[in-house]
Amino acid sequence: NVGDYIQAVLDRNLAENISRVLYPNDNFFEGKELRLKQEYFVVAATLQDIIRRFKSSKFGCRDPVRTCFDTFPDKVAIQLNDTHPALAIPELMRIFVDVEGMEWEKAWDITKRTCAYTNHTVLPEALERWPVHLFEKLLPRHLEIIYAINQKHLDEVSALYPGDVERLRKMSVIEEGDCKRINMANLCVIGSHAVNGVARIHSEIVKHSVFKDFYEIEPNKFQNKTNGITPRRWLMLCNPGLSDIIAEKIGEDFVTDLSQLRKLLDFVDDESFVHDIAKVKQVSV
Repeated sequence: NVGDYIQAVLDRNLAENISRVLYPNDNFFEGKELRLKQEYFVVAATLQDIIRRFKSSKFGCRDPVRTCFDTFPDKVAIQLNDTHPALAIPELMRIFVDVEGMEWEKAWDITKRTCAYTNHTVLPEALERWPVHLFEKLLPRHLEIIYAINQKHLDEVSALYPGDVERLRKMSVIEEGDCKRINMANLCVIGSHAVNGVARIHSEIVKHSVFKDFYEIEPNKFQNKTNGITPRRWLMLCNPGLSDIIAEKIGEDFVTDLSQLRKLLDFVDDESFVHDIAKVKQVSV
């Protein structure tokens, strides 16, 4: 109304930057700030959708809108794929405590049973560490929640290892120094009920090196999930024609026992079978 068209356009561009380019180079302050905004934007949008669907789904509940979250961890699983979505932990706590009016202890119990963390790197420099002053500016409430989570965590560690200041330092979410930072990987481990690497050797390094102190306290929390695909899923679902040809030759046991596919070696010189295989490859799905 006052004719400040240029500023109006600039404001709109600033808002649209959040979804315009994903994960900018964060070597500069502007890049770091935008990256944090993007991570929170994606996390917040996802959790809003998860909670909307949970409330609207019945699951045996007769209420028009679900208000009880006791079964939330039974119906919802949030897998933190590395540290980028780590803000899901304080954001879920914020929603439970500030919006839904839940008591802190109950909210924390539900959050931990809902979230699980997959670590993708063993390099310390690759694990996200956000400056506290950035949180103070952009996400002050989340910073309060992270401080509360960390204090509860450190109290528990201190009770197990009285006087072990070095252990407290390594296990803290807040890293002290010239620039106080938030260790998002430690937050993920603390706020999850399960932690895994993406290969057996990786998971062992996670347990005995990267998160050694956490593993010593909660060994049952640490698991292994090997990255990969389910071959029969990609065979049965993606190529039913090929699956049928195989089943005609060796039966259907290969569906649950892929070693059965070795039986196909007996048909490598079977011209009819080879022709059928070549033909099915030309069929478009």
